[in-house]
Amino acid sequence: MLSLLPTREMNLNYDDIAKHLENLPAADTEAGDAASLRESNLTKPAGSLGRLETLSAWCAAWQGRHPAALDKVQILVFAGNHGITAQGVSAFPPEVTVQMVANFASGGAAINQLAAVQGAELKVTPLDLDVPTADFTVSPAMTEAECADAFTTGFDAVSDDLDTLIVGEMGIGNTTSAAALACALFGGAAADWTGPGTGLDAAGIALKTRVVAAAMDLHGEDIGHGEYIGDPVQALRCVGGRELAAMAGAVLAARHKRIPVILDGFVTTAAVAVLEKMIPGALDHCIAGHVSGEPGHRRLLDKLGKEPLLDLGMRLGEASGAAVALGILRCALAAHNGMATFDEAAVSGLAGS
Repeated sequence: MLSLLPTREMNLNYDDIAKHLENLPAADTEAGDAASLRESNLTKPAGSLGRLETLSAWCAAWQGRHPAALDKVQILVFAGNHGITAQGVSAFPPEVTVQMVANFASGGAAINQLAAVQGAELKVTPLDLDVPTADFTVSPAMTEAECADAFTTGFDAVSDDLDTLIVGEMGIGNTTSAAALACALFGGAAADWTGPGTGLDAAGIALKTRVVAAAMDLHGEDIGHGEYIGDPVQALRCVGGRELAAMAGAVLAARHKRIPVILDGFVTTAAVAVLEKMIPGALDHCIAGHVSGEPGHRRLLDKLGKEPLLDLGMRLGEASGAAVALGILRCALAAHNGMATFDEAAVSGLAGS
């Protein structure tokens, strides 16, 4: 099932973004403890299912119930266009974003197939595709109003009764925005964060790196690069994009609704890193579905302390890696919820023996 354009429920102004990071809900420790207790009594040696064991407890804690379930999963894909493409930073022209949104609507994209096989609802939201963001080597990518509007769209797109949320994106040029945003948030050289994106050659990567470096030079103190301590939301506004702001809004809404989140690739992770830089622990309800083939993604996950579930060399975006990782979470819950305990199976011995 695919739908377009969520209904606007609220309007956040630019200053409201920071306010919504105050007093974030915590995980339900009782539900997490109940999962851990059951896990210790299942018919297997303790720890023998590795990360599947911690995943089931994590999911229960953020759903606030034990046993956890994955009956209702939503995949949100946000699409945006970037003025920075005029600099030649992508192997594809910006009109591909519009064409791919049409492909999503007709069911022809990879994420359509993955959502179907996972039984997940797919919602695609195009964000003013006919008005690209500004070239961030010349001016901020978005005005405060544009950034807040995109953030609000993402915030409002998250349903209330979800078991898990997956977020992803589509936008020609957005790996350049992600590289610039990661560089602004975590420092280092532009080359540390810049990769081939949709398939640039060495010359293209070199140009893209220069563009990211130019953005750091232009926005300086506003984005907090280098010696400065800046505002992460300003970094999002200055070098991000509408789809990045929307993903950050959606993940923040999920935290307020205590919905566990599976993150997709480099662009998604860069977008939501804004939240973590503002409030450490803001992404505790998130797991990294996979590590992208885009080289900056692994570095970014290391900065966030997120260990990816999968490493398949994927770099498509559109929530595809996270959708595949959903299968791992389903396996974790199936094992946890369906296995017998030692007492139930009349098996002798301790789980750790």
